[in-house]
Amino acid sequence: MITHFKKLDWILITALVLLCVYGLVMIYSAGMLFGLETYDDASYFFNRQKVWLYVGIPVFIAAIIIPYKVYDRFTPLMLAVIILLLLLVLIPGIGKEVNGARSWFPVGSFTIQPAEIAKLGMLIYFARVYARKQPYIHQFKKGVSPPLLVLGLIFVLLMQQPDLGTATAIIGGCGAILICSGARLKHILMLGTVAVGVIGLLATTATYRLKRLTSFVDPFADAGGDGYQLINSYIAIGEGGLWGRGLAQGIQKLGYLPEAHTDFILAVISEELGMFGVIFLFILYLIVLVRGVRIGVAIKDPFGKLLAFGITFQISIQVFMNAGAVNGMLPITGITLPFISYGGSSLLITIFAAGILVHLSKHAKLAIEAREETQTSWGQKITS
Repeated sequence: MITHFKKLDWILITALVLLCVYGLVMIYSAGMLFGLETYDDASYFFNRQKVWLYVGIPVFIAAIIIPYKVYDRFTPLMLAVIILLLLLVLIPGIGKEVNGARSWFPVGSFTIQPAEIAKLGMLIYFARVYARKQPYIHQFKKGVSPPLLVLGLIFVLLMQQPDLGTATAIIGGCGAILICSGARLKHILMLGTVAVGVIGLLATTATYRLKRLTSFVDPFADAGGDGYQLINSYIAIGEGGLWGRGLAQGIQKLGYLPEAHTDFILAVISEELGMFGVIFLFILYLIVLVRGVRIGVAIKDPFGKLLAFGITFQISIQVFMNAGAVNGMLPITGITLPFISYGGSSLLITIFAAGILVHLSKHAKLAIEAREETQTSWGQKITS
């Protein structure tokens, strides 16, 4: 067991732990006033996120220990459960509606979001299918297209909630696996064009999504309406400067910036910890990206390789989408900042996915060691 843990990527583990602690501290700061006003408890969101983090610790350890090929074996069952959950959440009385979206199951005082489960589930499914289709991955009909039908079904179910942000993130993660699988460039470009076209069409056909697009282009055109959130995000970022106002000293979270502890927590970080606080956060994300890519490159098994790439790039895509929305470079989609934003389902599933990535780091290290031993033996033979 000791040898098992020695072979893990401890640099990656350290970055993940720091991200979780960073998120917990900032949720306390960002959610203080809202928790006090709504639940008469300034620590309300902090305490709830702390519970999810406590649950996440054994989940993380379990994900490190469980052999990753177990997921290959149970993928069909997992996929069926995900589809069933996405159907059930749409039924009034079973699924809970919040801010116009029916995306949650109420479980006591907590809620579970099946779309978060679908994020990881689709990565496992795509990694499994494209690993098995390696002999004919260059053929579109036989190698590339079959899993796209399942992705289309998941996309349609998510749009019924509606949740375009999560659907886009899933497409991004699955797209990363497709790219890393060795599919032909022309097939990737064709599918990418179709995906962008469909997402763009859906974003402009619904009135509320179209307003988000227009407010992203020019938030000052409706400063008191659809542009209000982004403008206050700008103010928070501008007021933070290099060093920030200081932890818990932010102004915009005091009733000015909506979703300060969830989607727009990065704006609070910018205001309170300044540019250096944001840079530190993104260094941690960069470590996860670099170590994840390194793991994916090192692993020989196609399923493990594609799963590592999928988890790594989906986390990175969510960071890019959230940061882009907060600073006005991308439309607001409701995507949370991984490990940082408030949200139990998101945190737990992301921790589980990160645990799988850490587990895969052991196989990457073994593959590197085996390669080095082979090179050494060949070198000794040549010199002798």
